This record gives sequence, C-alpha cells and structure tokens, in this order.
Amino acid sequence: MTEYKVVDPATNTVVRRYAPSDEGTVDRAIAAAAEEFADWRRRSIKDRADAVLAVSHEFKNRRDELAATITREMGKTTREALAEVDLAAAIFAYYAERGPAFAADERLDIRGGDDVVVRSEPLGALLGIMPWNYPYYQVARFVAPNLVLGNTIILKHAPSCPESAQAIEEVMRAAGLPAGAYVNVYATNEQVARIVADQRVQGVSLTGSERAGRAVGEVAGRHLKKYVLELGGSDPFIVLPDADLEAAVRAAVQGRMSNAGQACTASKRFIVVDPVYDRFLDAFTDAVRSLTVGEPTDDSVSFGPLSSEEAALRVMAQVNDAVERGATAVTGGARPLRSGAFVEPTILTGVTPDMPAYHEEIFGPVAVVHRVPDTAEAIRLANDTPYGLGSVVFGREASAARAVADALDVGMVSINGPSDTQEDLPFGGVKLSGVGRELGAYGMSEFVNRKVIRVRG
Repeated sequence: MTEYKVVDPATNTVVRRYAPSDEGTVDRAIAAAAEEFADWRRRSIKDRADAVLAVSHEFKNRRDELAATITREMGKTTREALAEVDLAAAIFAYYAERGPAFAADERLDIRGGDDVVVRSEPLGALLGIMPWNYPYYQVARFVAPNLVLGNTIILKHAPSCPESAQAIEEVMRAAGLPAGAYVNVYATNEQVARIVADQRVQGVSLTGSERAGRAVGEVAGRHLKKYVLELGGSDPFIVLPDADLEAAVRAAVQGRMSNAGQACTASKRFIVVDPVYDRFLDAFTDAVRSLTVGEPTDDSVSFGPLSSEEAALRVMAQVNDAVERGATAVTGGARPLRSGAFVEPTILTGVTPDMPAYHEEIFGPVAVVHRVPDTAEAIRLANDTPYGLGSVVFGREASAARAVADALDVGMVSINGPSDTQEDLPFGGVKLSGVGRELGAYGMSEFVNRKVIRVRG
C-alpha cells in the first residue's frame, strides 16, 4: 500500500500521515475533471489565462508558508525553497501572459489557395504524476500551460509530498479555479494505472524515475493515450583546455550541489581534458570541501539533508560500491556525524566502465570526475550513457565549444554556465531521459489537438 506521509529528513521524524485516496475518491476525481472540462474549455482563453495569473499571485502571497512546507517535507534549504516558489509563480505568470498567443490560430499557405487554419484545442482531463525533488516547480510546468489551453488536471504527487500537494490544491481554490479544473489525489500505483486507462482521461505526464516512466508509458501506450515523460539524467560537464577554470569550478559546484544534488539536470559526470585536469580537480575539491551541510533553515549552510533516509542510504551504497571497486573519494564519501538524512559532498575519481557508478545516475551530492586525453574522447565519454537530458560545456573559443555541443546526444546544452531552468526555456531530453518537451512555447504543444479547418474555394 502506498503510504503518504511527511517525514522531516533533517531529523527522520514523522510529522504527519495522510490517508491514501479510496476508490470512491479516485472515481470522483476523474468524474470531476472530465465534467469540468466541458465548461472549462468553453471559457475564453483570456478568462483561463486570468485564472492562471491569479494562481501566480497566490503563490507569491503564500511564499513563506509554501517554502516552509517543502523544507519540512524534503529538506530543501529555505533559500532554495523560496526560489522554487518564485519560479513556480513565474511559470504561471508566463503562461498567463504568453499562452493565448501560443494557442492562436495558425494560418497555412497551401497549394490551391484554400483558406486553412490550424486551431489549437485542448484534449480533455489529464493526469500529472509529479516527483518530490521540486514539489512546486514540477507541477507548475505541467499544469500552467494546460490550464490556459483548456485541459483539466488530476494531480498525483509523490507520497513524500502530501502537504505540498494539498497546499497546491488550496492555492488553486483560493485563485478561483473551479474544483474540477485541478483535483489532487493521493493515489496508489494501481489507482494510477486505472486513471490512465480510463477513457475519460486523455493523457498523462510523468516526471520521475526510468522505472516509473516505463510503467506509465506501457499503460498509456496500451490504451493509446498521449504521454510526456521527463526521466533521469547523468549529465556531462565538459571542461575544454581553454576553459575559464574559475568560472567552470563555480558552475560545477552550483550544477552538482544545488538541491543537495537531487536534480535530474544536475551535472553529474565532470569530463576534463588532460591539460587542465589537475588544476580543475584541485580547485573543485577545495570548493567542495568548503561547503557546509546542516539544518536547512540555517541560511549559512550550503545544503541540507537528502529527501529521506532511504535516499541517503542509496547514495552511500553507490559511493561505497565504487570505492570498493577501486575508485577514490577525493573528498567526502561518508555521512556526517549527526542524525538526519545527510550526506557529505563527495568527489569520486577513477570510476571505470566496469563500475555501476559509471552508468548509474547518482541522485545526491556526489560528483564523478574523469580525465580524458582530448576533446574527441570527452565527447565519446559524454555520450557513453543511456541518458540524454542536459549538459554543460566550458571553453573560451565559442566555435569549438559549439562544435562539442553539436556532438552531444542530449536535449539541452549550456555553454559556459551551469545547466539551469526558466519559464521560457524548453526542457526535455532524449534516450532514457524521456519523451516530449515542457516550458516555453513547447509547453503548450504536447496535450493539444491541432485541428485543421479548411475552407475550399
């Protein structure tokens, strides 16, 4: 049975338990979203955009309260929690402002001169399955564009985030959205499969693990439902011989250690060309050693605990396995001597292809640093992964850095800066990192019916 509960990872104490939704609650959620769709889609897109803008205002109005909730749920520092609330508010505001233009009719110039438009229409009720690492941001990037478009939402959040899930639904109600436009459910895995299969539900978006993506994609495919999957990543961070090492180290620390390393787009594999390897590793090690781990409400700490004791144990198992097989923990590699789901910031070198850590995603504050002889080997190693989400390239010569970017099998590349996200920047990957795109104009192009209307003569 799926257990929804808030466990403060800074102390590993249970704060509150939430009852999973029973079958009747799930049935009512599906019915409410499906029935509301008939009315919600008929509202003018300006009315829907105004409602979404009101959601943005509610996020801003409840900023401190919402931030405290996710700090308590998954250990995010107060600083990062406030930034996440701000980003969610920005996403809702962005689609409120730009969404109507993204959904405007597109007129086609076709052979024969007929009057043809492509009209963007909503599909219906959608299911969102969201993760714990960014409890507001992940929801916002799925929900905002689809509400503006005219779809309605059934939202199943991570079992460790029931309080923020409830808070989001309260924000929606306070903003004036009708109850069926956004419905929260504390569903089990079996109930999720039933929701996806229900003929009243027209699509599903999941952000989560590869395993969860396969399971949801299988059910969605069996029932011919549209799906978007944003899965894991083992993002490369390539340092070329002419890189600005000071800037590269700053970006490396930010890109690997933000959110305690718990981000699918976090830089995880640092691939450094030989002439600058030693200098980069020394500077990176010094910077990582200077990081402080502690109580997430303390503004002086660099990051707090991992999301759960289970997550901390999983990361340490990966680190210990690599070291036992011959890798070196240049710094870190242990648990701090305190209670809670804390892990020391860690750098591993000497990780080889025969080690699981070479291919696996390490979802925590652990950086794997590789030495390579030249740029060609850097590209080969960067692409030697089943994932293809984000990546970073550092090099002063723009044409050379762009050539490396062109050679990477990923969905996103950041040159001379950490991989980051913002409301107007498309997001998504290839290979086992997922299917589909979110944010920017692409965020309104997935769960949409592109209806062609042709007037002859």
